[in-house]
Amino acid sequence: MKRMLLMAILLGTFAFTFSLPVFAEEAGTPEKATGTAAAALAIASGLGIAIAAFGGALGQGKAVSTALEGIARNPGASDKMFTPLILGLVLIETLVIYALVVAFLLQGKI
Repeated sequence: MKRMLLMAILLGTFAFTFSLPVFAEEAGTPEKATGTAAAALAIASGLGIAIAAFGGALGQGKAVSTALEGIARNPGASDKMFTPLILGLVLIETLVIYALVVAFLLQGKI
């Protein structure tokens, strides 16, 4: 628990520190991002996809691990566990795909 709290604090600090220059840009509504803004958007998109993929992989690994432990303890329950497991994996993967769509929207490619 202590380690997770430390990781959450470090991740929050990291995200907050590197997002500050984005808010320091001058006001304006250009149609396409250029220069520093384009570079910041590219970095934000890449980091967003990386964090989403990492979190999705951890979530899927934990879900499958727990389901396999449950099936190993009670093989008769495998039919009842399979559908919720697949549904959970689909929902986790949907969140990762959603992060990809948001990254594309940030880049202006959609």
